[in-house]
Amino acid sequence: MPIGIMRRLVLAIMGLMILAPIGIMVYQSFLDAPFFDANAKFSLWAYRFVLAEPDFWKALTTTALLAVGMTAIAVPLGALLAFLITRTDMPGRSWVEPLLLVPIFLSPLVLAFGYVVSMGPVGFITVWWKSAFGSEFWNIYSFSALILIAGLTHAPHVYLYASSALRALPGDLEEAARMTGATPRRVASDVSIPMIRPALAFSGVLIFFLGFEVFGLPLILGDPQGLLVLSTYLYKLTNKLGVPSYQLMAVVVMVILLIALPLVLLQRILLRTAQRYVSVRGKAVRTNLVRLGQWRWPAFGLIAIWFIGTVLIPMMGLILRSFVSSWGLGINLFDVLTLDNYVELFDDTEVVHAIINTVLIATVGGALSVGCYVLIALAQHRWRSGWTRISDYLVMLPRAMPGVVAGLAIFWIFLFVTPLTPLRTTLFAVWIAYTLVWLAYGLRLVQSSLLQVAPELEEAARVVGAKEGRAMRDITLPLIKNGMVAAWMLIVLIFVREYSTAVYLLGPGTEVIGSLVVSRWGGGAVDLVTALSCVNVVLITVGLLVAIRSGVKLHG
Repeated sequence: MPIGIMRRLVLAIMGLMILAPIGIMVYQSFLDAPFFDANAKFSLWAYRFVLAEPDFWKALTTTALLAVGMTAIAVPLGALLAFLITRTDMPGRSWVEPLLLVPIFLSPLVLAFGYVVSMGPVGFITVWWKSAFGSEFWNIYSFSALILIAGLTHAPHVYLYASSALRALPGDLEEAARMTGATPRRVASDVSIPMIRPALAFSGVLIFFLGFEVFGLPLILGDPQGLLVLSTYLYKLTNKLGVPSYQLMAVVVMVILLIALPLVLLQRILLRTAQRYVSVRGKAVRTNLVRLGQWRWPAFGLIAIWFIGTVLIPMMGLILRSFVSSWGLGINLFDVLTLDNYVELFDDTEVVHAIINTVLIATVGGALSVGCYVLIALAQHRWRSGWTRISDYLVMLPRAMPGVVAGLAIFWIFLFVTPLTPLRTTLFAVWIAYTLVWLAYGLRLVQSSLLQVAPELEEAARVVGAKEGRAMRDITLPLIKNGMVAAWMLIVLIFVREYSTAVYLLGPGTEVIGSLVVSRWGGGAVDLVTALSCVNVVLITVGLLVAIRSGVKLHG
């Protein structure tokens, strides 16, 4: 098959996979009943119902406030962390940096469980505090606590972009400021941070967008107080009318897409304008670290406090809770220590299937996903065509769909397309959903490797008579082999932590850890959920260690 036709075929299949779920959402939103109902007809009834419901506006307002609040915390904190790690002589920078990225790979759902068992009404820290000082001064189920935790756990996303931009700055800019007597604080606020404004603007839009798709944290921390965000409102809307309320859910999805898509497009614009701020071109960057002097260890302490509050407290609480039979005021820890939670865990056939399925989806499924991303990236590679420009915009569309929305859309596709219906109860459906949700991320990983291949190498192959497809197979693919392996390792980590995408795809034989913990938490199985969450953390930890040992860069 000619390479041109192959390129068009690959991009056409990708476009169909992206547009089909969105199309079914749009179609369902204009029906007055589920699409499989023979009596369903076109109507605006679902829009009128949702837009007239107070809970919808409450969820929309809460989501907007959450997005603003977590952005206001994450952006300055992430920028500060990036400055301290990349531009100063703070002690321990080389080994502290990987720790900063841990929250990115931990499931927000697992972190939420950890905060509940650590600082909830009967959490370990709460019980200790009450015994020593009386009543606690915090409420883990409050909206302010939700904003604070969301902001702290999303700061590493800002760190990734800010640190990458700061590494590209020449050190002589800061050195000049230091020579005029500027303090480290003034160097950061007047020189370093202003030079990376595009990166901060981009990451700020990203965090604001993530505020509209956050699901695990508000589900666990907001539900006890009746706090609703759009994602949890959607989750609870399933049987609003006593029967499947697909038309109402589709309307909420349309609202989320109408908000998210402009934010994704804004990110693309910000990336284009970032080149105006590039200060180094065609030469190595000389880095002169800003000397903190007496502030070296306080700076280290600041990062330590963030890491303890964001990672250690919830993780240690989660691990401890998985080894006790019960917990509360007046209970002696040594009297309730047990391994029964893990015995019960591995005696539960559904849980064992969930663990096995998660490993299979992450490893085998992740490899297949990377293969798909490579095919798409190669189809776009050095091809000046309208097809490429169209595909560039199409790959952004899944990014505008939160995981829970994408999972719901895939679920409906398998119901709507009759030949695919038998596959709905297989891991294939889960794999398709994961691959689609992380399409933009996976493509970026592969494309970054392709950009490192000099065009002269491929041109040399064509000069000696090799066709374009042969040049890709014999020159391009071998040169990006290491990049493909690195992409696979990162996708494995992402697929292990994924939870919201599989919520609507949960069924006999398709259980994965993330969707199962949501289901079991709703049933009150705290002991099993904490133990299963610890298993999830172990899998992620092993994956992180293997990736780091293999030389995979976790930062940009």
